[in-house]
Formats: sequence, C-alpha cells, structure tokens
Amino acid sequence: MSHILILGGDGYLGWPTAMYFSSRGYQVTVVDNYFRRNSCVELDVGMLYPVPSLQERAKIWSEQTGREIKVVIADLTDPESMRSLFDGRTGYSFALDHSFTGIPDTVMHYAEQPSAPYSLINYKYANITLANNLLVTNNLLFALRDFSRETHIIHIGTMGEYGTPNIDIEEGWLDIEHKGRTDRFLFPRQASSLYHTTKIMDTDLMWFGVRMWDLKVTDLMQGPVYGIETEESVVDDRLKTIFNYDEIFGTIVNRFITQAVVGYPLTVYGQGGQTRGYLNIKDTLQCVHRSEITPAKPGELRIFNQIMETFSANELAEKTRRVGNRLGYDVRIDHLENPRKEAEEHYYNPTYQGLIDIGVEPHFLTDEVMEEMFRVVQQYQSNIRKDVIFKGITW
Repeated sequence: MSHILILGGDGYLGWPTAMYFSSRGYQVTVVDNYFRRNSCVELDVGMLYPVPSLQERAKIWSEQTGREIKVVIADLTDPESMRSLFDGRTGYSFALDHSFTGIPDTVMHYAEQPSAPYSLINYKYANITLANNLLVTNNLLFALRDFSRETHIIHIGTMGEYGTPNIDIEEGWLDIEHKGRTDRFLFPRQASSLYHTTKIMDTDLMWFGVRMWDLKVTDLMQGPVYGIETEESVVDDRLKTIFNYDEIFGTIVNRFITQAVVGYPLTVYGQGGQTRGYLNIKDTLQCVHRSEITPAKPGELRIFNQIMETFSANELAEKTRRVGNRLGYDVRIDHLENPRKEAEEHYYNPTYQGLIDIGVEPHFLTDEVMEEMFRVVQQYQSNIRKDVIFKGITW
C-alpha cells in the first residue's frame, strides 16, 4: 500500500487524516512540531479536552487497531529537517513491521499556522505566520525537486484566498478573453488576512514548482470545517482530534455550539451576512482520500474548491439557536461590532463540483449532525472557559 507522509499530523485535520489512511492499510508517517499546542498555551486559549502527545496517540492507535502510525517531531521551517524526510536520513527502518519505505508516494501538507486572527495579533505573530507557512511550503517543493518529483502533494488551501468577488468563483482557474486573445489564469485572489495571504503565496509557489520542475500538486481550497468525531476516533476517546472553541483557533460552527452549551451569547460579527462555504470534518477526509486515489499529473496544478454547502453567519447562528433551544439550552445571539475588515453583505457563488466528480459523497449540516456535536461538547462542559472565547482581535 502507498506511503502517506502527513505534515502537520498533530492538528485538527492532520491527526484524523492519519487515522483515516492508517485504517485503510496505508503506511502513514506524521510530522509535527506542536505549533498549535504551544500557541494555545502561549496565548492562553482553551481546548475542550486534553489531548495526548502525538507519540501517545500513535501508541493508543496501535493498541486499539494493531496498525502503526510513525511519528517524527520536527520543525519543517528548517530545510534540513524537511529534506531528511526524503533523502533517507530520517529512516523508517524502526517501524514495528519494518515495512515502511523511505520515499512517500503522497505528501499531505497541513503544516501551517491556520488562523487569520493569529496572523494579525501584532507584527510578531504576522512574522511567525509568514515565516512558518512560506518556508515550510518552499522547503517541501525543493525537497521534492531534488529527491522525489513523482511524489504527489495534496495541499490544504483555503476559500479565503478568493475573497468575496462580485462574480462566480470558479475552481482555481479562470479563462480570459482579452483583445481577441484567450488564456487561462489562476482565479484572482484577494485575501482578507495575512494568513490567507500566505495561502495565496503557497498557491503561487506550487504553481512555480509545477511549471519549472513538473511537480504534481492538488490544491484544495477548503472552507471552514466543523465536527469532532470521525469513524476512527470513536474507537477510543483519547483519539479525538484537537478541538478549539476560541476566536483564534476555533472555527465558527464549533465556536457557536460551545458558546451555546455554556450560555455565552453567540458572537456574530457585525450584521452577520458574511457567507462562506463549509464542510464536515468527515468530508475533509474523503476529499484528501479521493485526491490521493486520483492524483494530479506531472506538471499539473489541480485545484478543487473543498466545500459542500454555503451559509451566512446569521444562518449558522439561527441553526445553532434552534437546535440548542430544542435540547434545553437558552441560546442567545449577540451582534458584535465587527473586529474584522470584511464585506458583510456580498455576492457569493462558488463552484464546487470537482470533488463530487471524483467520488466524494457529502455530509450536510443537518439539525441531527449539529445535535450530535452538542452532545459531545456537553460531555466536557466543565472544561469550557468563558474568558477565552472572545478577546477582540481587530484589524
């Protein structure tokens, strides 16, 4: 079976991805430097429940399933750390079954600072975001150029690269006719944070590597993800993914449900008309799997818009209130002065057919799905700190 290397394998999406591929018989190696965990401690933002170390998670997974996930702790902004994953220095020979190969067939690139608010706390955090995200991507591209041009990159981008243009958002590319001539360009990008700006730069870096060195890349423009449990994590509660509910690292659906459970008014920014595309964490796993099964070709930058449905902030708040009230919670909505510079009322019509075409079967944010999330969060209600939910980072 293929060898999958997951960069950022300790994160909200990285660890579920590791279990998902391992459960399907893949050789899985995860790499992380605990950036997310350390940032949560530094910034004093809460996690819903404690999460074992990456090595402990891998041990629990092996005990429960008999399958191995190999763990490497490394800072991939260091080019030599990245290159060691491809030139044989890291070594996979001490895997339990001695079957891990040295060169991965596919690299899942999650290893980035993932928060728009974090990137704009101040200039220091902006610099950390720029340095981390761009150096990791650049180091990966040069490692593949020098050691493994056949390895397929699956990168998690963001729908935030596009902004909110007043035209339909195509899947990564736009055909242009100008003065009687036609050409195909990357769809115009207009980020609303420095984090999203680094993701635009990622796309440009990868497009350079594809054009110059015939690398093969799938770039997934992902919307905000919601969810806690996956098919693999229910094996043992200790295998649940990292779950943040604060404004820095928590995504909106996860935040709203947590706020509802502890009686904290739902924090809707401004008028609440901001519309985005969303997907269940289970669909992230489907999307990366289907992308791995049907890889991009050498010299191809393939782009999919990775969302399954769209909602405004108001629609999500109303859905949270309806489900929460039905479960006995007194859910209130608070429209705060928007701390972000963004359009609150806008046109938003993205195309997102490509992943469906390669076999993804979407989950939707039904009341039943949200109710299941409420029940999980409720189990950890005593851990929730109201003081870390909203700190008012502005830009």
